[in-house]
Amino acid sequence: MRALVWDGRELRFISDVPTPSVVAGTALVRVGFAGICSTDLQILQGYMGFRGIPGHEFVGRVVDGPEGWAGRRVVAEINFACGRCETCAAGRRRHCPARTVLGIQDADGAFADFVRIPIENLHVVPDEVPDRTAVFVEPLAAAFEAEAQTRGLAGGHATVLGAGKLGLLIAQVLAARGDRVSVVCRSSGARRRVEELGLAATDAKSATRGRDLVVEATGSIEGLAIAMDLVRPLGTIVAKSTVAAHHTLDLAPIVIHEISLIGSRCGPFEPALEALRTNAVSVAPLLEGIYPIERGAEAFEAAARPGALKFLLGT
Repeated sequence: MRALVWDGRELRFISDVPTPSVVAGTALVRVGFAGICSTDLQILQGYMGFRGIPGHEFVGRVVDGPEGWAGRRVVAEINFACGRCETCAAGRRRHCPARTVLGIQDADGAFADFVRIPIENLHVVPDEVPDRTAVFVEPLAAAFEAEAQTRGLAGGHATVLGAGKLGLLIAQVLAARGDRVSVVCRSSGARRRVEELGLAATDAKSATRGRDLVVEATGSIEGLAIAMDLVRPLGTIVAKSTVAAHHTLDLAPIVIHEISLIGSRCGPFEPALEALRTNAVSVAPLLEGIYPIERGAEAFEAAARPGALKFLLGT
């Protein structure tokens, strides 16, 4: 099969990578579209020390696996748990200490013709959701996780740092629950996108301080310091960025001002699928381009440009 392979130094297109074989409890999925996200870009900067086939946002069709799954259009949760440890038994499967993570940690990902997925991780895509929309399910689920973690602040003043792919999804989800949301932008293009989605745009210098909730989704090491400056005492910061670089940050204000700092990663697929089925969240404005997998390195270059939105690989 064709695939993009990262060897720690170079992202290469290879036309003859062995196709994964199906084992008990798994399905083989032919990838339709796979999305490049900020975590994928960070992998090329050394994040998680990953080697292999990246890619964890995708939609595809099952071509082999247990009875009843063939032909189903699916998306997949990315954490592959052991299912046997105390953490899994307690319902915290995505934090299983023995887990692998699709395209991120010890499991080849979706920048390929085919990907092997545990059946328990698959979700069937509703007929109303086209492929180019369904590829946003995984990042939208991450946005819903931030919403679930801060439900007690619903209806308050929220600021989202970062007008990129994930930030715009989070802002829409928070606005839908009744938050008064502003999005911090770095460029006029970002401001325009925010306003087209019916959201309030600002910049870091003009952003209102004393916010109940600040979500850091900049993908930069500076974002958390900005969030600490904007949140009110006894307020909450949700940290969404995964960055290969190391942070150097004075955490004393978190203690002094009794700020709650919440790490937030993956999230529930069910509300994400329903939001896309009912058009409650708009993702079409976030799609910037589609490249064939043979031009994957070029697609990564485009996705790494400042202000770039979502690029897909179509296999």
